[in-house]
Amino acid sequence: MKKFAFTAVCICLGISLTAHAKDPSFVAAAETHSFLILPTPADAQSDKTRAELAELHRYEGARTEAQKVAAMADDKNETIFLFQQQFGDWFNAQALPLTAAFGVRVKNDEGINTAAAKEGFARVRPYNQDHSLHPVCVTKTRDDSYPSGHATTGYLMALTLIDMAPEKRDVLLARADDYANNRLVCGVHFRSDVEASKLVAYTVHAVMASKPQYQQEMAVARAELQSKMAAAK
Repeated sequence: MKKFAFTAVCICLGISLTAHAKDPSFVAAAETHSFLILPTPADAQSDKTRAELAELHRYEGARTEAQKVAAMADDKNETIFLFQQQFGDWFNAQALPLTAAFGVRVKNDEGINTAAAKEGFARVRPYNQDHSLHPVCVTKTRDDSYPSGHATTGYLMALTLIDMAPEKRDVLLARADDYANNRLVCGVHFRSDVEASKLVAYTVHAVMASKPQYQQEMAVARAELQSKMAAAK
């Protein structure tokens, strides 16, 4: 009976993902008001922005090859499985299909809830403002630096996984901080971009966690994850 219930939920999630990819899974943008809750980023010519650009130059000058490889890997991974090291090699989409599907639905709401701030503030990316920077990750011409979508995803996924595996809380939050910091190692965001992301992620999660639909889907994914964790011991 449990296997049937898990399969049914997985099928429903798959149908929902293909049919409503642009709709919120759990939290609509009007519930978080990202443009209203975030402070306005510093002006491009301000002392704060100049200090943030100087910081990025320091990161660029000090980053090792290993740090660049790690940052570029994080640039390509915006899934719930960016926390694989905190669980083990078994923490992957093949072993955890329900967790994977649930993670995609959580990720969907990151983009929906950061869009208003990204568009409203239209902050120029640091490398488009300072052409002497040499980013090592994917770059854009669009002015949407604030907040960072990647960093928001990292924190939002960490908070979701804490719901599923609270015993991993500290290592998950530490990894989320590292994932956000890699946007600076990449050279593609200002520090204030990733700081704003943390606020957005916590806000989205606070609303999300109150939703019965999230609670139901999270419980199914949690059962799958906890079962694999127990088997891996």
